[in-house]
Amino acid sequence: MASVRRLRTARERVTKVPSLNAYEVIRGQQRDGWVVVRQRGSHIRLHKHMVEETLKITVPAHKPIKRSTLSHIIKQARLELESFIKLV
Repeated sequence: MASVRRLRTARERVTKVPSLNAYEVIRGQQRDGWVVVRQRGSHIRLHKHMVEETLKITVPAHKPIKRSTLSHIIKQARLELESFIKLV
């Protein structure tokens, strides 16, 4: 039996986490309402005030940020990857 190879449509494509530096990530987060609270050494702290809680994330000031680290930052910010990419 011959296997049928199907091409993925644009909707089915898997989006990879982009390779970005810290300042691109922070600029994107600020567009989403995050505020830079402080920086200590090579880590930048951001807060976002929600109705019932305050979200807090720490972004390492590295060039570039590891993709796995960026993936965790996006999850902590409660964003989808596609919406984060639009912000950046």
